[in-house]
Amino acid sequence: MKFNTNMRRRETILNHEGSMAYPMLPHLELYTAVVTSALSDSAYDKQSQRMERIKTLVDVCDPTFVAKLAVYARTKMNLRSMPLYIACLLAQRTSGTNLVSNVLDRIILRADEITELLACYALVNERSGEKQLGKLSKQIQKGLAAAFNRFDAYQFAKYNRKGAITLRDALFLVHPKAKDANQQAIFNAIVTDSLAVPYTWETELSAVGQNYPAGSAERAAVVRATWESLIDSNKLGYMALLRNLRNILNAGVSLSHVETVVGVISNAANVATSRQLPFRFLSAYRQLLSMRSPGKRSIIRTFIDRWRNPPKVSVDLVLDALESAVQASVANISGFQEDCRVLIACDVSGSMMVPVSKNSTVTNFDVGLMLGMLLRSKCKRADMGMFGTTWKTINVPASPILANVQACIQREGEVGYATNGHLVLEDLCQRGIVMDKIMFFTDCQLWNSNNDGVHLQRVWRQYTSKVAPDARLYVFDLSGHGHAPLSLAQQNVFLIAGWSEKIFDVLACVEKGSKALDSIQDIEL
Repeated sequence: MKFNTNMRRRETILNHEGSMAYPMLPHLELYTAVVTSALSDSAYDKQSQRMERIKTLVDVCDPTFVAKLAVYARTKMNLRSMPLYIACLLAQRTSGTNLVSNVLDRIILRADEITELLACYALVNERSGEKQLGKLSKQIQKGLAAAFNRFDAYQFAKYNRKGAITLRDALFLVHPKAKDANQQAIFNAIVTDSLAVPYTWETELSAVGQNYPAGSAERAAVVRATWESLIDSNKLGYMALLRNLRNILNAGVSLSHVETVVGVISNAANVATSRQLPFRFLSAYRQLLSMRSPGKRSIIRTFIDRWRNPPKVSVDLVLDALESAVQASVANISGFQEDCRVLIACDVSGSMMVPVSKNSTVTNFDVGLMLGMLLRSKCKRADMGMFGTTWKTINVPASPILANVQACIQREGEVGYATNGHLVLEDLCQRGIVMDKIMFFTDCQLWNSNNDGVHLQRVWRQYTSKVAPDARLYVFDLSGHGHAPLSLAQQNVFLIAGWSEKIFDVLACVEKGSKALDSIQDIEL
């Protein structure tokens, strides 16, 4: 595989904070930009800027690598929007091959991603709405036609939503050939908008809202019965459960139903197939914690809450289930020997406080601590700390993971809000502490607020030359701004990017002598 290597001519550049940084080759920059993006504004760039940079990088990278990256982002990193965007960009560049249709076959895992792909295709090709989509790329059409034959009536009905492009629009644009009579009947139902109303929590609770006045005892009783019926049906998906834990408990479902929910949430097989990013568990955990700590209330308000809100035992059961789920998500992390000494350093600077997406309260600060704590849970000899204006180690046990993350989050102001990552290594140098592996979880915008000329690169050389010659430094890039805080040309420095616990699979590959991008190269199309 050949890549544009012009960036090698410049040894250093400046990051967004004006500090010395190191450029990446296009394929590495594209990887970091893709797996750390929810197509939302970040602390340093707008969504439109990120999309334009990715488009430029796709144009100079090998198409096969781009295709594999799209599949990797969807199937390994569990991202949805970005793989669709890459596929549309790839369709502009390639023709006469099955590359794009093969990619779509791997990344369209839900029925609504058919219409999402078409909306993205219109955006990329600067067209407006279904009427202006015009003739589709043959590879896009082929890939979507195959996707249409993958879903059943329930899956189509579940995602048959109003939007600029509907499933009916998509059907007329793509012209899929039904695989059998049953599939043709489904297509006909899409055309006539006669798909049966699906049995989902949205449709069931919507019906309750239409038939009973808000705040009435009758409505509360029916909402409770509806949630219990949904739980009994075993048709409530993992993500739906995770997103509605608070609603379910507030509805006052029985303890036996809470125990059923707990069994589903904590089941290791369910966790593995759920494709939930680790911070989704943290978000759910926080919502439940807020139920346990409602703040100051009057005596009357407290009495009413005790009557309406779920008993503490139910909340605690679900909190424990979330802890079990997170433990299951990292059960297979490997690569650490019993005597391996590890230091985990989490960036808690101001730029890390921006939400990862416009509809989320989770920030890169949360993601970094979450991933750091996941790693901490698997290391027998590990220290953990936070760096901002200062650096501070924090004595936290290996478990419980979510509770420890939340405890660390409450302490973020203790180290200030600059990004003095070099202090982590300076501390090791001054104390002569030997570490085998040092892990930075950061947005890579490190700078020295003390203005004393000390840079991470220089301190790393000092540390490996005088204290720990065999030490390895791993930079976990959480923002993908396209540059590294120190040179990646060194044999003992590695960069890994992403928000999923799957980044530790990449870490395991690196430990065996591979490179971070080898995990993408190994993808089969």
